Amino acid sequence: MNQDVKWVLNRMPKTEDRNLPLMSMKEVKKARAFHESFPQYSETPLADLPHLAEYLGVAKLCVKDESYRFGLNAFKVLGGSYAIARYIASETGKDVSELPYSVLTSEKLKEEFGTATFFSATDGNHGRGVAWAANKLHQNAVIIMPKGSTETRLRNIQKENAKAWISDVNYDECVRQAAKLASETEHGVVVQDTAWEGYEEIPAWIMEGYGTMADEAAEQFGERPTHVFVQAGVGSLAGAVVGYFANRYRENPPIMTVVEASAAACLYKGAVAADGEIRIVDGDMDTIMAGLACGEPNITSWDILKNHVRCFISAEDNAAARGMRILNAPLKGDPQVLSGESGAAAFGAFATLMQFPEYAELREALEIKKDSRILFFSTEGDTDPDRWKNIIWEAKER
Repeated sequence: MNQDVKWVLNRMPKTEDRNLPLMSMKEVKKARAFHESFPQYSETPLADLPHLAEYLGVAKLCVKDESYRFGLNAFKVLGGSYAIARYIASETGKDVSELPYSVLTSEKLKEEFGTATFFSATDGNHGRGVAWAANKLHQNAVIIMPKGSTETRLRNIQKENAKAWISDVNYDECVRQAAKLASETEHGVVVQDTAWEGYEEIPAWIMEGYGTMADEAAEQFGERPTHVFVQAGVGSLAGAVVGYFANRYRENPPIMTVVEASAAACLYKGAVAADGEIRIVDGDMDTIMAGLACGEPNITSWDILKNHVRCFISAEDNAAARGMRILNAPLKGDPQVLSGESGAAAFGAFATLMQFPEYAELREALEIKKDSRILFFSTEGDTDPDRWKNIIWEAKER
């Protein structure tokens, strides 16, 4: 009997939904215009997998492939770069629409704003994005990585002229260390994609930056998806995607499902409790889904998810590995999606629930039918090539 997926339907009390406007079409279009100003910008592909859709019993199945984003192999740079730009705009009394890439990299802006140091905690992708953006915009970056992070991901960050190291504590503790160092540094700024009481503005900007990916995908998909599956760590990505589609299709939103790593399933645990309160997961959070190994939810995103998500899923490593293998070795005629451990998590959970009879109740609860049109986001490629090879080539998860 397969036990790779646990699920709970959302029965939490609804709130005033005060955070949904963060992901309004107006705000997302502003973020997308900013990203389009970068000379490195291009839309990442949306992989249409018709043969896989037929095999799994649905009408349409598409995966947004973020392994092509800005040459960084992951989507995270969208949030970090936009947050840095919004911060500089705020400090200089400008609207971010006045600060495209050409202005942010100009000598005039350098004289007006000076240099800040942007601090962040990361398993790899977010920190690399912050470091890349800071480097391109002539700013400084300091990145702290949790224990268990790989040397490959550390070196990728250091290549962007950032000061970075692997610590001996978990992700959430690294966030606290980054905040402390920033408070002790002149012109130090925390750029973190998780929000807590008193730290909500920058995480909101990061979520809006992620909206570029959702907006591209919606246009490429061409019609309203009936279902959207998205993975979650702290929940910023999930809140951005769910918030975007709730805004775009206000009258008839897709059925939306959030997938977490079982070792760090804080949102799932909150949904199980069903009282609307946050639950925290502590400890090492040992999982191959390094990008999802976060135990303290983003409070801004949590509010959006409570109001607009149908189902929360806790997925074992086996599910993510299954998703990776299917996407990386597609059925004949379908394109390959080179997807990493966290990137394939949501698709892996879906493939699991579609292939095993014990999930019939879940399929019914999600109203997955032959005419369903389903959208996924592969948020990273092989950001840890050795681990990727172990999973794809050697059928090992460690």
